[in-house]
Amino acid sequence: MKQRLIVVGWFTFVGLTSVLFFLIALLIRIITWPFDRRQVILQQFTCFWAALYTWIIPAWRIRVDGREHLPRRTPHVVVSNHQSLLDILVLFNLFFHFKFVSKIEIFKIPLIGWNMYLNKYIRLTRGDKKSVTKMLEDCEKALRTGSSVLIFPEGTRSPDGQIKEFKLGAFILALKMKAPISPIVISGTNAALPKYSLNFHGRTDIHMRVLKPIAYESFSHLSAEETANMVRETIIRAHDEIKKGTSEISG
Repeated sequence: MKQRLIVVGWFTFVGLTSVLFFLIALLIRIITWPFDRRQVILQQFTCFWAALYTWIIPAWRIRVDGREHLPRRTPHVVVSNHQSLLDILVLFNLFFHFKFVSKIEIFKIPLIGWNMYLNKYIRLTRGDKKSVTKMLEDCEKALRTGSSVLIFPEGTRSPDGQIKEFKLGAFILALKMKAPISPIVISGTNAALPKYSLNFHGRTDIHMRVLKPIAYESFSHLSAEETANMVRETIIRAHDEIKKGTSEISG
């Protein structure tokens, strides 16, 4: 019962503070519209807004490695494994500029979804081929205008933490745009807030590792499927290293 109350309290705090934060976001968007067409300033505020919801739970201990590998000047296709609803909040702790590809249902959430519209994040209707085509077009536009694009290539959360097969959209995009790929590995969020669960699960070590970017030249000769498999294996190896390190520390 206590665990459920903690999560209910967390969601309540998210809901109440989102009213204030959305109004601030709207004000930022209005003020910066004439000179910040990529919403860089709004993105930084959104990172704070989202990261705050991980900071208020001290039991979620987040460790971040590899910040120096984050794309800063050249736009990248950023891909990450997907374990939990917490993943995107954890990723916002990185405070870098990106356009997030998300399913259309999230945009319909009051306040948080409205802020996603303000940021010009990219919508996707799963199972709709026309939506996938439009999503890729929007991603191409974002990359051309200097924004990195963040995609979860598994398409949905993994219920057991195992990294599922990657869909090809992100890799088709990287090949077409000749963009570097930046892999990010997340471990532990499935234990903190598992799929299909609304209970608090106690102290959890969450580890995020930004891997070295993969230059376009490293996969330009590969197909989208081969590129997806290469990146997935890279993420799996890093994920296994993180899990091994965590088990050795706890042991």
